[in-house]
Amino acid sequence: MRLHRLDLTAFGPFGAAQTVDFDDLSAAGLFLLHGPTGAGKTSVLDAVCYALYGSVPGARQSGQGQNLRSDHAAPATRTGVTLELTVAGRRLEVTRQPPWARPKKRGTGTTLEKAQSWLREHDPATGTWKDLSRSHQEIGEEITQLLGMSREQFCQVVLLPQGDFARFLRADAEARGRLLGRLFDTQRFADVEKRLADRRRSTEAQVREGDEALLADAHRMQQAAGDAMELPELKPGEPGLAEAVLTAAALARSTAREQLAIASSRLVAAESAQAAADHALADARELDRLQRRFAQARERAALLEERSPAYRDAQTRMERARKAEAVAPALELRDSADTEHRRAGRAEAQARAQLPARFADAGASGLAGAARRAAEELGGLESARRAEQRLAELAVERDRLDRQERADEDALQDADAWLSGWDERRAALRAAVESAQQAATRAEQLAVQREPARTRLAAARQRDRLTREAREEGESVRAATDDALTARAAWLDVKERRLNGIAAELAAQLADGAPCSVCGATEHPAPARKDAGHVDRESEEHALAAYQSADERRAGAERRLGEVQRALATAEGEAGDTPTEQLVGEAQELEERYAEARSAAAQLHPATERLGVAEQERERRVTAQQKAAVGAASRVAARDALDRQRTALEAELTQARGTADSVATRAGQLERQVALLTDAADTARAAEDTAQRLKDADARLADAAFRAGFDTPQAAADALLDAAAHRELQRRLDAWQSEEATVRAVLAETETAEAAARPAADLTGAERSAAAAAARVRDAASARDAADRRRAELDRLSAHSATGVRRLAPLREEYDRVARLATLTAGTSAQNERRMRLESYVLAARLEQVAAAATVRLQRMSSGRYTLVHSDDRSGRGRSGLGLHVVDAWTGRERDTATLSGGETFFASLALALGLADVVTDETGGVSLDTLFIDEGFGSLDEQTLDEVLDVLDSLRERDRSVGIVSHVADLRRRVHAQLEVVKGRSGSALRQRGAAG
Repeated sequence: MRLHRLDLTAFGPFGAAQTVDFDDLSAAGLFLLHGPTGAGKTSVLDAVCYALYGSVPGARQSGQGQNLRSDHAAPATRTGVTLELTVAGRRLEVTRQPPWARPKKRGTGTTLEKAQSWLREHDPATGTWKDLSRSHQEIGEEITQLLGMSREQFCQVVLLPQGDFARFLRADAEARGRLLGRLFDTQRFADVEKRLADRRRSTEAQVREGDEALLADAHRMQQAAGDAMELPELKPGEPGLAEAVLTAAALARSTAREQLAIASSRLVAAESAQAAADHALADARELDRLQRRFAQARERAALLEERSPAYRDAQTRMERARKAEAVAPALELRDSADTEHRRAGRAEAQARAQLPARFADAGASGLAGAARRAAEELGGLESARRAEQRLAELAVERDRLDRQERADEDALQDADAWLSGWDERRAALRAAVESAQQAATRAEQLAVQREPARTRLAAARQRDRLTREAREEGESVRAATDDALTARAAWLDVKERRLNGIAAELAAQLADGAPCSVCGATEHPAPARKDAGHVDRESEEHALAAYQSADERRAGAERRLGEVQRALATAEGEAGDTPTEQLVGEAQELEERYAEARSAAAQLHPATERLGVAEQERERRVTAQQKAAVGAASRVAARDALDRQRTALEAELTQARGTADSVATRAGQLERQVALLTDAADTARAAEDTAQRLKDADARLADAAFRAGFDTPQAAADALLDAAAHRELQRRLDAWQSEEATVRAVLAETETAEAAARPAADLTGAERSAAAAAARVRDAASARDAADRRRAELDRLSAHSATGVRRLAPLREEYDRVARLATLTAGTSAQNERRMRLESYVLAARLEQVAAAATVRLQRMSSGRYTLVHSDDRSGRGRSGLGLHVVDAWTGRERDTATLSGGETFFASLALALGLADVVTDETGGVSLDTLFIDEGFGSLDEQTLDEVLDVLDSLRERDRSVGIVSHVADLRRRVHAQLEVVKGRSGSALRQRGAAG
């Protein structure tokens, strides 16, 4: 890779456009980049890195590139970097522009433009440039692929920072590992270590989880086994836990089976004892039952003997009752006849009491003849009753005709009066409908005009408000701009004062024997002193912060003003120039007219309905008028026919009524007389019949009582029992006979008599013995069931644990294998004697190559005195593999690089940097690095060593390389003719270039 040209615009401290011709500087092979502190030497190297990778090294990269813009640049100048270089035989041009807050073309404020990138390639055949890409990602991938290095590698290999390599020489193994890891991309080996550690933790957690489940089963087995099982004193994850748990489980199962066999034997013995006790209890109960049965039979026999007289009286009464049952039908017949005769006599007396006195002595036949004569007279009045009913109907019909006539006359007068004003009423209703229709049309037209008026009024009000806000924001912008200009001037003044006194500030950090950070000298005979008005870094940063805060307030005020102005233009476009008060009046007038039109239009529907109702009423009244005229004509003929029928019926009824008020009254009298006579005749005949039946019943009763053996019918009636008394007496006789038979049977039983002769049974003792035997059986059964459950539970838990152990075995083997690999690669295994991590092992090989390459140049710089060697010894309790020692040929001893002096550290670190550049170049594919930069550190060398270092750097030209030295050392400006000087000023820094010939 060779650099040709670098163009800077508004980048870092460079406010104006600057150009660096690397071809001219590289002609001598060695060129010097120098300038005052803070002028921008490092910014030139940052620009090269930014052009290639789109970012600057280390902590200087932040904010998406927005902090790269020069504070000295004009607002309209855009920041940009263009680098022309040759890499892999291709001549390329890379241009990058970071994001830019440019001034707006219209109005005030700024607009943020996105970052841009271009990549072009020179075509030697045509001598022109052709575009390759404008994509940030594509350009970055293309440059990284061509160079074969990441940004971190490029900054370490091409831009050699001597301070970093000096720290590398003095650093411990961990710090060296971090630097080498970034350069040689050994992250994959670190990922392998992390992957193995994660895998180890994962499998360890799974094994521990399985062991915890196994221990949980062991605890449950211990609970089931009681004191017959002891748990192993091991924790989850410890070796031998599974075997210990399975062994303890096997012992517990064996013990449980022995306990089950013992409990089963005890249960069999208890059951045999219970059977014998139950048999003895059954014999005692049977003896007690027979003895009590015999005693009860003797008591019942004595009681029967005491009650024998009552039994004989009941038998006698039952025999008389059976005889009286033969007389019972005759008694019932006589009672029935007597009841009927008395009922008939009462009915006859009641019927005769309602008849006239002339019928008091009449018999049944006389009463029947009088009833027939009255019925015949009643039949002759039927025709007269129908005539009387028809006469009443004629009167009702005549009243109905009169009412209809009066109603028709009233309806006719009402219709004539209503129809007389119909034409005027119809005209008024039609006029109301037409007026409402016109109002509805006006309301629709006004509704269309309302919304534009409202919108225009709202825009006018917003126009007035935004006008006030625009004036206020304009005043804020002017005030913020004045504040920002004042703060910028104050900051630039403070900055200039600090730069003028920077020597005193740097001198304050000097220490005897320590190299100067500017020139590298270890002796400081006359350090600068701070004067009374010295400005330190904190004051400058405070002034800068004040300026940046004021500038942000200015930008915010301009942004708010622009937003208000845009909104004001929109509002003026909608509202025009009409005053708001005029628009308010017009809108109110339009609203009033619209409300009035809507109110009038709302009467359209009611007016239409009223017109329809009036037309329907007219039709109804015309129809009623016609109907009344037709009804009047028909009623005249109907009234004449009714009058003729009434005259004929009145003549007929006068003859039929006689002395009664009406035919109906006369008919009622005759009907009541016929009913009374007929009832009296019937009751008289019934009384005669019942008297004869009572006489016949008395004769049959006397005969039946004599044949049954009773002296009188009354004696037979007294001996007769009703059904309830008969059943009760028979029940008592049957119970006596049954009890007597039962007692005799019991007393005759041989087994019962023999039991009675034996001593009394001891039932309480037998029951106590049986209960004790049953309790022993229950206890034995419970013990046997508990032993069986314990055995089954232990078998189940043991099988579950054995299954878990078998399932966990492959995982445990994997854990052991992964744990060995993880500890080995992490350097914590006992087998890893040097405690070297996998990544450190790889980096140690790379460091050994770097030390070998660096030794070639270090021996020339030190006149063959020093040699760099790699050491894999451990230092203290740290890990080994990344040790770096220097061998002193004058003493023949090997010592740590941290013991080198300031000057020795510089050329050792320079040799290390150059050696690292060669190794990284080979590592990344052998891309030739034709341009290198070495930053600072030359002030720590004496004149002879400086000559030797420059000879080494000059020898790099043998490989067609050019080397740029970044330094403050004044002697270098005399020794190196090709120079690039950075000159700083209040308006920004500038570059001055002098070639080898100049």
